[in-house]
Amino acid sequence: MSISHDDTVEAAREGGAIRFPFDNSYARLPDRFRARLDPTPVAAPRLLKLNTALAERLGLDPAALASPEGVEILAGNRVAEGSEPVATVYAGHQFGNFVPRLGDGRAILLGEVVAPDGKRFDVQLKGSGRTPFSRGGDGRAALGPVLREYLVSEAMAALGVPTTRALAAVATGETVLRETPLAGAVLTRVASSHIRVGTFAYFAAREDGEGLRILADHTIARHYPEAAGAPNPYRALLDGVVARQAALVARWMGIGFIHGVMNTDNTSISGETIDYGPCAFMDAYDPATVFSSIDQFGRYAYGNQPRIMQWNLARLAEAVLPLLAETEEAALASANEALAGFAPAFEAAYLGGLRAKIGLPGERAGDAALAGELLKVMAENGADFTLTFRRLCRAAEDPEGDAAVRALFADPAGYDAWATGWRARLAEEGGDPAARAAAMRAVNPAVIPRNHLVEAALAAARGDDLGPFEALLDSLSRPYENQPGADEPPAPPESPYMTFCGT
Repeated sequence: MSISHDDTVEAAREGGAIRFPFDNSYARLPDRFRARLDPTPVAAPRLLKLNTALAERLGLDPAALASPEGVEILAGNRVAEGSEPVATVYAGHQFGNFVPRLGDGRAILLGEVVAPDGKRFDVQLKGSGRTPFSRGGDGRAALGPVLREYLVSEAMAALGVPTTRALAAVATGETVLRETPLAGAVLTRVASSHIRVGTFAYFAAREDGEGLRILADHTIARHYPEAAGAPNPYRALLDGVVARQAALVARWMGIGFIHGVMNTDNTSISGETIDYGPCAFMDAYDPATVFSSIDQFGRYAYGNQPRIMQWNLARLAEAVLPLLAETEEAALASANEALAGFAPAFEAAYLGGLRAKIGLPGERAGDAALAGELLKVMAENGADFTLTFRRLCRAAEDPEGDAAVRALFADPAGYDAWATGWRARLAEEGGDPAARAAAMRAVNPAVIPRNHLVEAALAAARGDDLGPFEALLDSLSRPYENQPGADEPPAPPESPYMTFCGT
C-alpha cells in the first residue's frame, strides 16, 4: 500500500512529546490574514546547527530540539503540539513597484512562543515548501542562503542591532534548483513578529477598513502597548514605528551594514532587521556601495538607506490614513507630522553613534562636521570602514596609534589633517584617555561578517565541512573583542563582490 503526502502529514501530527510554550495570537485573527497549512516534509533532515542559547532564552529544551523528534519539527516533517502553522499574507513595494499580494511564499509560521520572561516571539520555518503565496516558486531554500542568514543575523544580534534570530539550520537531503542544483536547507527564524509595512499595505489596497483596524490593534497590543493609552492610538503607533526605524537605520549606518533589498515587505513593524537576502558589510567606505545583484541602479545603496526607510514609512502612513482622523485633510496632516519626525530622529541617532565612535560623549556644535570630514577622507582614500574606527580607539589613547590608522589611507595626509582637529576636540572634551579608548572599543567592532570570510565558510559547508562556519560564528559572537588577525585589512577582491537573494 502506498502512503500519500497527506498520510505523512497526519502521522507527523500524531506525534510530539516536545513542548513549545505556544500562544498563537496571529493564528486567531480572521482567515483573510493567513492561510492554514503544514510545512512540506523533506527527505532526510539533518541538524546542521542549533542555537542553544536562543533556545534556552525561549524556554525550549536544546537537547530535545537536537533529538530526532526535534529535528523533524525543525525540518517541517512533524508538527509540534500546540503549533498552528500558517503562511501570512502581505503586499509590498518591490524596488518602488507595488505588488498587491505577496505573502509567505516559502515560509510558515509555526506559532508564537511566550518566553519565561513573558516576551512573545514568532517561530517560523523558512524554506518549508510551497504555500498559496509562492507565485510559482518551489518554496524551498538553499543551504548557502540559510547559513548566510544564520551568520549575519547572529552577528547583528551580537552587535546589539535589533534583528530576527536564527534558532536552527537543518539540511533537507534534497536538491533545489536555482542557476544550478543546490543542496536544500530549512532555517528556523525567531522574530518579535513578522508583521511588515506590506501587511498594512495589503489591507489598505483592498480597502478593508475592518482588517486594517484589526491589524493595527493587534500590532499595538503586541509591539506598542504604550500607544493604547494615547489620545490617538493609531497616530501613536505610527510615531512609534517611525522612531524605531530611524534608530534601526542609524545602527546599520554605524556598522557599515547594507540590507540590500529594503522593500516594504522586508520592513518589520517591530523595528527589527529582517530578511537577510543580498545583505553585506562594507570593507572600504563608499556611500554608493551596492552588493545586491538585483539592485542594478543602486536604489538600496548604503548611503540611500535612510532616504529609502523614510519612503517606506510614507507607504505605511498612506496605508493607515483611514485610522488617523475622520477627515482626509486631518489624516494627511497627522501622517505628514509623524513622517516629519523621521529625519531629526535619524540624524540624532546617527550623529550620536558617530560621536561615540570617535570618542566624544559630549556634544559640540562642530561635531557633525568633524565626523563628516572623517567619512569624506575615508571615501577619498579607500579606508576600511570597520578598521578605521577600531584603530582610532588606540589612537585616542596614544598618538602612537596614528600609524596604524594612517596605513589604511591611500594618502595618509588626509587623515593627518583630520586628526589635528580631532585631537583638539578631544582636548576640549577632557577625560581619561584609557577610559575613552575603552568606551570607543565598546561601540567599534573588531569583527564583522567580512564578505570573503562568509563566502569561504559557505563554500566549505557546501562541501560538508562546517568547521569554517562554526569558527566564524564563534568569532562573530564576540565582535568587540580583539581577535588574532581581525585587525588586518582584507585583500582587495579580484572582482566586484556580488550577493544574491537566494530565491
